[in-house]
Amino acid sequence: MFTKNLLTIFLLILLGQFAFSQAKNLNFEEADFTFAFLTDIHLKPEMGAPQGFQMAIDRVNELHPDFVLTGGDLVFDAMRGNKDRSDTLFSLYKEMSAGFNMPVYNCLGNHDLFAIYAESPESSYHPDYKYGMYERYFGKTYYSFDHKNWHFIVLNSLGVTENKRYTGVFSEEELAWLKTDISKLDTLTPIVIVTHIPMITTRSQVTGSDGKGNVSNAAEVFKMLESYNLKLVLQGHIHWKEYGYVNDRFHYITGGSIAGNGWKGRRHNTKEGFVLVKVKGDGFSWEYVDHGWEAERLKKAESLPEAK
Repeated sequence: MFTKNLLTIFLLILLGQFAFSQAKNLNFEEADFTFAFLTDIHLKPEMGAPQGFQMAIDRVNELHPDFVLTGGDLVFDAMRGNKDRSDTLFSLYKEMSAGFNMPVYNCLGNHDLFAIYAESPESSYHPDYKYGMYERYFGKTYYSFDHKNWHFIVLNSLGVTENKRYTGVFSEEELAWLKTDISKLDTLTPIVIVTHIPMITTRSQVTGSDGKGNVSNAAEVFKMLESYNLKLVLQGHIHWKEYGYVNDRFHYITGGSIAGNGWKGRRHNTKEGFVLVKVKGDGFSWEYVDHGWEAERLKKAESLPEAK
């Protein structure tokens, strides 16, 4: 009987080791790939923005990542309404982004919200109000997808206040969806979150701001993911470059901006550019890539008559 029990224990150990190795293979085997993260594009017909965005598209295509993630503020600006103007902006972005030679996964930014400001000629009863126009062009404002055993979650970090301003918040409906989404994952699966409004940032400490520009209930998401393998949070909105590693748990990158300060220079002294992430197994490295707009903008400025 004693020998039989030892044999049973031995077999259970072997089965456990096999299951663990299979789980590791499920999540990490052959998980080598790259992706680009472009945020705060602020596309519009003026200020050379189409030329600058095309330069970013060309630079991404030269690097051949598996796909592109955007961090919101695709256009500038839909918040003040004007359906014809906003349709023109979204159409321009959709047409130009088709120039990427790889799939593009978009994220909603505050400037992509339609007609939320008080001065908008369209009211909250308009079918394109708030998320409506974005959804008409790009689909759901939050969703997830898998790539080579990594799980990517694109979140909607925008709400609208009673006094018709935007705010950083995840809705209760979205949080319920997220809970269901991650419940289907193995806890070893590497997870990347994409959000426009920062979930975590040092901005308030560095600049002395009050921190109200962050997602107010981000802690609920971090708590929800405590027992999961959250690897990276990608975020935008504040137009600067920032990297952090939180308590050996997860990394975050605030991805600068394609447009800089409205296509007329740097903002927060952050050069216009995007993030290239290289995944290897269950880890990653990253770099900030200059897409050349600053040099082009300065060259244009020097060629103006008044600059001579």
